[in-house]
Amino acid sequence: MLDPKLLTKFEGQKTPLYYYDLDLLSQTLKAAKTEADRYGYHLHYAFKANCTPEVLRTIHSFGLGADCVSGNEVKCAIENGFDSKHVVFAGVGKSDEEIIYALEKKIFSFNCESMQELEVINELAGKLNKTATIALRLNPNVDAYTHKYITTGLEENKFGINAHEIDAVLLLLKRLPNLRLSGLHFHIGSQITDLVPFKKLCSKVNEFIQLFEQKGIHFSHINVGGGLGINYKEPDTQAIPDFAAYFCIFSELLELRKGQELHFELGRALVGNCGSLISRVLYIKEGINTNFAILDAGMTELIRPALYQAYHKIENLSAGNVDPMQRYDVVGPVCESSDCFGKAVSLPETKRGDLIAIRSTGAYGEVMASGYNLREKAKAVF
Repeated sequence: MLDPKLLTKFEGQKTPLYYYDLDLLSQTLKAAKTEADRYGYHLHYAFKANCTPEVLRTIHSFGLGADCVSGNEVKCAIENGFDSKHVVFAGVGKSDEEIIYALEKKIFSFNCESMQELEVINELAGKLNKTATIALRLNPNVDAYTHKYITTGLEENKFGINAHEIDAVLLLLKRLPNLRLSGLHFHIGSQITDLVPFKKLCSKVNEFIQLFEQKGIHFSHINVGGGLGINYKEPDTQAIPDFAAYFCIFSELLELRKGQELHFELGRALVGNCGSLISRVLYIKEGINTNFAILDAGMTELIRPALYQAYHKIENLSAGNVDPMQRYDVVGPVCESSDCFGKAVSLPETKRGDLIAIRSTGAYGEVMASGYNLREKAKAVF
């Protein structure tokens, strides 16, 4: 449970609000960096997880690069001090304007996902008299065994270039003089807690590296994406993911060539457990089969439960851990039936005005907030 001493910090604050534990964030970054450095691996932070300036400053202080999926994320990274030489730009729908900005900033790599994208980047780079460094995002057809909305490595997903397209891509690249092929990029999904899919990914990457070598093509770097999950059910007992086990898989199973760099794009694993959404109970409403705890936070502040049916641990900070426990459907004020954080949640007797913590919202919480119902954006507290 969150430290009860925080109650005095939250009592005078307008809710809902996002609370970030920057000490835990630093501990998590230190753990990840220590294990990655053991093997000489390169870490890029996935900006889509959280772009709060204070969080970014902490991440930047540990020397990570940036993984971006929009032009504004590229801009945000550079404006927050991330070296453009360590910025990668992925995403299936890069606009001309975004590509031009990234070319002008001389980013490390465009992770390219289709043949038409290769043609567009080549054309725009030529107009600027520049050469774009690219990596091919290949679809390894590895099932991440996670929610279907955050699985990205299957052939039916919109992401990446499929294996049967490789020969056509290589023929095309011969006609695109403004591109320099330097790497391969993979990403199989998000919130992966069973490490077996990463083992399968290593096997697939080895096959692709060998395939390209048979064609006389060698890469300076391999980017295996991210996707390592966090413990949503027990965020206190396992606040920091097992980075040692994660990186060890790639060290043991991935067959890198001499001088070849290995890059990772971690987001949720770094920031997920350092954040909580703090809300206040507006009403307790008696229902037929359950009681409702109606909060002043809703799907506008945390859309994951509505979008992915995602679980977040919910705590009553005002009541603490006391018996007897009762069951509540914890819901928000937004005019949608899907505006629900959890059903039949066991909480101490909960009353109007109690402070509620929805845990593990450091990733895909604040960054996915909306103004639906003309709701104000919640502030962040550190």
